Amino acid sequence: MTLRIEIDDLAKYFGEIKAVDGVSFSVKKGEVLGFLGPNGAGKSTTMKMITGFLTPTRGTVRVCGHDVLTDPISVKASLGYLPEGAPAYADMTPDSFLRFIADIRGLSGADKKRAVASAAERARIKHVMFQPIETLSKGYKRRVGLAQSILHNPPVLILDEPTDGLDPNQKHEVRTLINDMAHDKAIIISTHILEEVNALCTRNVVIANGKVRFDGTPHQLESMSRYHNAVCLNIANVADTDVVPFLHSLDFVSGVEPLTSNRGFRVYPTQGKHITAELSQVIRDHGWQVDSLYAENGRLDEVFRSITLNSAQGEV
Repeated sequence: MTLRIEIDDLAKYFGEIKAVDGVSFSVKKGEVLGFLGPNGAGKSTTMKMITGFLTPTRGTVRVCGHDVLTDPISVKASLGYLPEGAPAYADMTPDSFLRFIADIRGLSGADKKRAVASAAERARIKHVMFQPIETLSKGYKRRVGLAQSILHNPPVLILDEPTDGLDPNQKHEVRTLINDMAHDKAIIISTHILEEVNALCTRNVVIANGKVRFDGTPHQLESMSRYHNAVCLNIANVADTDVVPFLHSLDFVSGVEPLTSNRGFRVYPTQGKHITAELSQVIRDHGWQVDSLYAENGRLDEVFRSITLNSAQGEV
């Protein structure tokens, strides 16, 4: 697959503050990379360096083979950028704003008209195209910003909190749009909304204190959770005092804890293995009836806290 974004040892210092400190990763065509981290982790600073809005203290950034320092115009032509806050001219309408952006992008005539109409359609803003931007809701302002980022159909998209301020229906529409575009683009999405990891991303980078703390797939991120492949179990008409020793006796079980929300237990597997079928079978072989049994995927919020809080305490 074609590398579209290449970042090597990227750093940005503001005096003594190391906002970004040696970040390296790449993004291929067809990848949607979720760029995760707590507030102040360095996400927006990194994205501003990729797009050429900030000059790195050190390191290199290449977009579609163009170096952001030596060929910034080609970099900007190759990407669409939705910055944090979706800034736009408040007294313009979406129509006039998008036509203005089309002019900056070098579009004219029929190409300009088609680009504006297509971006408005895909961002679902056609019915507000002639209202002043200052009168629009936060969600619609965000969608106007998204429309300008995709106006010239760039091979690379950098989206900072693309669903911020959107209601659930609008979030679904934007996620659908991003998924539809993903097959022929390289996309970076900065977000703190963990549900977007599985809804949008094929890969995740977690950053904290300016450094990369994780780089892998959503499944790999979930598998770091202590709840990954844990089985929630309820056995009918059997005393807890009989169930717990039996579960502890199984060699594929590493731990058992009672569920607080309802009757039953959470059973932890040894080495994170899949034990659902095996556990169900041994319970039935023991002559007991399973009332309910299901496996957990893992909890991203727990993994996120573990990665980012440990790094804040100096543990890598």
